[in-house]
Amino acid sequence: MAVRASFENNCEVGCFAKLTNTYCLVAIGGSENFYSVFEGELAETIPVVHASIAGCRIIGRMCVGNRHGLLVPNNTTDQELQHIRNCLPDSVQIRRVEERLSALGNVTTCNDYCGLDTTSTELSVVESVFKLNEAQPSTIATSMRDSLIDSLT
Repeated sequence: MAVRASFENNCEVGCFAKLTNTYCLVAIGGSENFYSVFEGELAETIPVVHASIAGCRIIGRMCVGNRHGLLVPNNTTDQELQHIRNCLPDSVQIRRVEERLSALGNVTTCNDYCGLDTTSTELSVVESVFKLNEAQPSTIATSMRDSLIDSLT
């Protein structure tokens, strides 16, 4: 099913929301129409969390996540981090990352099977939070790992 959504007349919805198979983060301060699109389609299946990250509403650009975990920049406040932790399922690991670039969603990407990091973020952090070494099928987690999880620095 396809649904139209915009955040304050901006159609780049991915800047203002982060959607995975186990949770959805949406930026605070948007219109009720923006929230209702997510809540109407997803609220019965996964939690839809209204949040900010590092005081910003561009949460899709500020964080990176999959169904296993969420990485947020080190300038995320303790209150923001605690709010997100309280709202997400216990199975989701949330971690602050000490990284020079705070827009993690712009420089790191992953799904449940592989990831790509264009910064100096330690690959072990990305692998452990997103459980990439536990991914299925097993060939991705073993023999193909070096080609799928790479650093571009």
